[in-house]
Amino acid sequence: MPPEDHAPASPGALLLCRAEPGAVVPVARLLRENVLLSPAGEGWSLLVPESGPHLSGTDSADPVDRVLTGWATALAVGAPWPVVALWWDADRAGYTLASGFRRPVGYVWLTDGTPAGEDEAMRTFAARLGLDPVQDVDSLGPLTEPDPEADARARLRGLLAVLARVGVALPAGLEPGGPADRLREALRERHDVQRIEWSGSWEAVRTGLSAVDASRVGPCLPWSGDPRARALALAQIAAGLPLTLWGLRRHSGGWTTAGALLLAQGALTLGYDLTHPPD
Repeated sequence: MPPEDHAPASPGALLLCRAEPGAVVPVARLLRENVLLSPAGEGWSLLVPESGPHLSGTDSADPVDRVLTGWATALAVGAPWPVVALWWDADRAGYTLASGFRRPVGYVWLTDGTPAGEDEAMRTFAARLGLDPVQDVDSLGPLTEPDPEADARARLRGLLAVLARVGVALPAGLEPGGPADRLREALRERHDVQRIEWSGSWEAVRTGLSAVDASRVGPCLPWSGDPRARALALAQIAAGLPLTLWGLRRHSGGWTTAGALLLAQGALTLGYDLTHPPD
């Protein structure tokens, strides 16, 4: 058993988007949380919730992994990038990978580092991120095997070491698995960190439309102005409504957010097409 001060104590989380911060801003504004946004290596961005891995006004007993799965899904669905969420609490730590409309995959370790996930999840994780099928998969393998010298925090560091091969580089001073408030403090001290505020659903959609208008084709609307964009928007709305209702019935803040973001993204795309007809 690792020393007690190396074990994750309070719930914490961070989200890694495989996109530059400027591309992530419009989607981050649609989350129902204030977040800190920072570069996290070449082609990656880091999002850390200011208030911790829970949602205001929701059931505080919602497990951190469920909340983070909802957040990662919300950031990735309908977007051209995958999202890796790292999370930890007093009993466990793990990750979730969300990409498009595919079912999220993840892995869990107990606080002492005992693997509690499926090996297949690691292989799917590697394939969806485009990791090297030999070298990187071999490096992920030991994370699924017993190791009395590796606690949950060490497992997260091992995962980040593999992600470093595809460009991930956390800002200095950030240590996943530690106190969440220390994570936020380390970010606030950096000059390249943006604070993204939740300002309400319709205000967020208007902000997203403005961002798209400024660039004519925003990162969240890769086909704006053609039938594929409208088809995607209708699919997002069709998927978002039942997902939101399901999340509300289950008092699941993460899935409610995922559904709400799907609805907002669909409305954003349709709104853009209505106000900016093709030339």
